[in-house]
Amino acid sequence: MADLLGDMRRTHHCNQLGAEDAGTQVVLMGWVQRRRDHGGVIFVDLRDREGITQVVFNPEMEPVVHAKAHGLRSEYVIGVCGRVDPRPKGMINPNLATGAVEVTVTELRIFNTAETPPFMIEEDVEVTEVLRLKHRHLDLRRPNLQKNIILRHKTGAAVRQYLNGNGFLDIETPVLTRSTPEGARDYLVPSRVNPGQFYALPQSPQLFKQLLMVSGFERYYQIVRCFRDEDLRADRQPEFTQIDMEMSFVGEEDIMALCEGLMTFVFEEVLGVALIPQPFARLTYAEAMDRYGLDKPDTRFGLELVEVSDIVKDSGFKVFADVTKKGGIVKALNAKGCIDFSRKEIDDLTQFVAVYKAKGLAWIKVRDNEWQSPIAKFFTDDEKARLAERIDMQPGDLVFFMADQPAIANEALGQLRNHLGRQLNLIDREAFHFLWITHFPMFAWDETEKRYEALHHPFTAPLEADYGLLESDPAAVRSRAYDMVLNGFEVGGGSIRIHDMDLQSRIFKLMGMDEATYQDKFGFLLDALKSGAPPHGGLAFGLDRLVMLLCRESSLRDVIAFPKTQKASCLLTGAPSEATKPQLDELSIRVKAEARL
Repeated sequence: MADLLGDMRRTHHCNQLGAEDAGTQVVLMGWVQRRRDHGGVIFVDLRDREGITQVVFNPEMEPVVHAKAHGLRSEYVIGVCGRVDPRPKGMINPNLATGAVEVTVTELRIFNTAETPPFMIEEDVEVTEVLRLKHRHLDLRRPNLQKNIILRHKTGAAVRQYLNGNGFLDIETPVLTRSTPEGARDYLVPSRVNPGQFYALPQSPQLFKQLLMVSGFERYYQIVRCFRDEDLRADRQPEFTQIDMEMSFVGEEDIMALCEGLMTFVFEEVLGVALIPQPFARLTYAEAMDRYGLDKPDTRFGLELVEVSDIVKDSGFKVFADVTKKGGIVKALNAKGCIDFSRKEIDDLTQFVAVYKAKGLAWIKVRDNEWQSPIAKFFTDDEKARLAERIDMQPGDLVFFMADQPAIANEALGQLRNHLGRQLNLIDREAFHFLWITHFPMFAWDETEKRYEALHHPFTAPLEADYGLLESDPAAVRSRAYDMVLNGFEVGGGSIRIHDMDLQSRIFKLMGMDEATYQDKFGFLLDALKSGAPPHGGLAFGLDRLVMLLCRESSLRDVIAFPKTQKASCLLTGAPSEATKPQLDELSIRVKAEARL
């Protein structure tokens, strides 16, 4: 087979040459970023994954090569051989790593031509995401996306280096497994050799990593693909990547210390950010909900929430009084110095919280001598004084109140806090604030199924102090689960696991499973726990979300090479697509006619 490169072999990338290389002969290869004809002399910005170098075609030096360069267009793939020359005085480009030099070309080889791309291959291109994803192979040529993918690679390499150095073994677990309830829908895979039966793609390697602990491997990790068939958003994908870890003979403190060390190492290796304070800050779930309304608070700014239910429960404002009598709460958020918000701006914020099921948003503007608000007249002087003291209400402040059941009031006001943090530019976007959230509730009540379900997963251990509440008051039981939060995003979550078969069976029963059901679904795990299971626990980081934050992007799709849309489709390949009748027949599957519409 003929070698298209011939005797031309690349000597440098397009981001390597500097003034010290002047006079040397080099070979560069890449794509034509742009071509400029300046009255005879042709300038081409040559781009590869590392950067850009300006190459020059001079008709007086190489007329044949110069004539060939007239045919170059954007995205042609070329190789050039030439001499590195200093740029003329006044022509140095300080914004380019190679801006002090250019390459005077003596040989040009065109490896391939290219059609005009549907959008410019530039960092800040104005184009719809649909068009970008349809032509993802071109979109990935853009420098910012290439930087993101390279940073993702560096993150994975740093993770492996750290964990390998701390006694972990990289062990693969099955992709084709059985369906087990883990909180989201499974992607099912039909089995041809077992007609009518299905594998499930793993939502996580949870059970297998626990089995590895029972098997005595003590420290396991895997950078692993996981799958969940759920509704999507900017920070969620149907297939995603986890940094999955599990350890034997450990408690929460051991796991947290190791994970803090991992994050510190990754940030220093990848971003050059040193001295991330350790230990990371900690809040219990109850504290986080009380102060921020959310279990993944952004602690880069203030605006903490304050509960005032006890002050207003007997007030003349009927909405507050009725809500507290029905077991709800009233919380306040003081937007310091925001008294000049217009009525329209306040109405817009009311519409914002309505998305989170809030029925309304009360407010008070604090002026020098009075409160301006439709609800101010309903409070006594004593109630006003107590509210002012607890909420720190000062002249110039705008205070928002939310009255509802705790779940709605916390979520709506917590989301409003984040919204105002962005709107008022209160967030230091260069800062990285890590936080542990601990002692999550063990169970959540499923109103549809009329039963308790595990808030994390059913293999999470409850706090020993709460064992006595398991049957009498499941809602009050706290778990040994913990999440790592970074800048308002959950980047990792884990727990100490149940390693006792009797306790695990007890948890299954509390979730409404009879013995036949949990033996069918989890009998293999219960058998393993009877075989001498060590105390163990672990954590899984979301690699995609972590890299998104490292890159300071707002969408996972900008840090994944080939992502799916919000409808879980790939615009580049056209997946998912229909299967042929022979394929379906082999799998003993018949598709309903209406499913094709």
